[in-house]
Amino acid sequence: MNTPFNGDRLRKARIYRGLTVAELAERVGCQRQTLSMYEISKSQPTDKTTVASLAQELDFPVKYFYEHSNAFASGTVYFRSLLTTNKKYRSEQIVKMDYLSQIYSLLQDYVAFPEYEPFDLPDNVTPEQAAYALRDAWGLGKGPVDNLVSVVEQHGILVTSFSTSTNDVDAFSQFMGAADTPTYIIAYSNNKTSAARIHFDIAHELGHICLHEWSEDIEDISKEEFKLKEREANDFAAAFLLPEVTFRKDAERGPQTITYYKQLKKKWRVSIAAMIRRSEKLGIISTDDYQNLIRVMQRRGLRKEEPLDDILITASPALLKTSVIMLLQENIFSPTEFMEELSRSYGLSINATEVEYLLDLPTGTLAIPRIIEFPSLQIKRNNN
Repeated sequence: MNTPFNGDRLRKARIYRGLTVAELAERVGCQRQTLSMYEISKSQPTDKTTVASLAQELDFPVKYFYEHSNAFASGTVYFRSLLTTNKKYRSEQIVKMDYLSQIYSLLQDYVAFPEYEPFDLPDNVTPEQAAYALRDAWGLGKGPVDNLVSVVEQHGILVTSFSTSTNDVDAFSQFMGAADTPTYIIAYSNNKTSAARIHFDIAHELGHICLHEWSEDIEDISKEEFKLKEREANDFAAAFLLPEVTFRKDAERGPQTITYYKQLKKKWRVSIAAMIRRSEKLGIISTDDYQNLIRVMQRRGLRKEEPLDDILITASPALLKTSVIMLLQENIFSPTEFMEELSRSYGLSINATEVEYLLDLPTGTLAIPRIIEFPSLQIKRNNN
């Protein structure tokens, strides 16, 4: 019995490449309605040429379109820019995380990853209290966090950076796995390189992980409820990165100027805008003072790019990429064997370059050597 064409795989590959049904149909020379029928499995391609054209245009192996994936169960996805980001871009990142979860399921079977340990918080806990509770649980004290990416990974939360064709997607987080073994992944745009911006994005997603429900569909909640969740995640991030007892001493020690907050940025690795907002919330400066400082930043063109953004950097995510490199170095897999295992046992036949992209691996890590054919070459045989 022939394996049927998997229409959902076609839909995901199209979304992965950021194409509409109409755009893909035009590229492969078929009717939009026909392609839609393929995607919802109401119809099947009747010839191999059509599938080959789809595979070539989408840059996925033909085998991919006949597989049934074994993805982790996943919950909601929290996007920081949900209200301003086109759904097309959100869908593209969700599909990428779906594929990443399948790769992770392979890695998890061979590598002992750090496990995330949830901790109970009271129902009426404030974001600030939750932030301090997490700091205590992770033994971070009350000072600055120099490398939040590494801290998060050490405590069992996966982190990856991603490329995007829009700046509207800052970061997002997703739940994977089961309730007894929760796994979360935080993804942030690699359009950002400043430690201050990356740290706040990651701390914001930590707020969602600690404070919010992960079984609901974020697309179904009201705008007001979403805005509330975002405010809570922002308050969590500010308190987590700038604990009141220590940050207050630093902020009150000097003049309330952009120049002074620039000096504080070197220590706390948090943006000037976030620090003056935190100062206003803690009553260190008045609302009028806060607004005046924001206006100064606006006049100086510092709202989009602050001082030190090009100097303060943080480590890149390492947990996922290191696990792959370790498997290769320990000869558990060759690059070819790794890709074959992903296809055979985990139902995901994709190109090695896509795995490198999703895990931010160095280009060529999983490259499969190509054999150049020389018909004139022959093995020497011993005729004796």
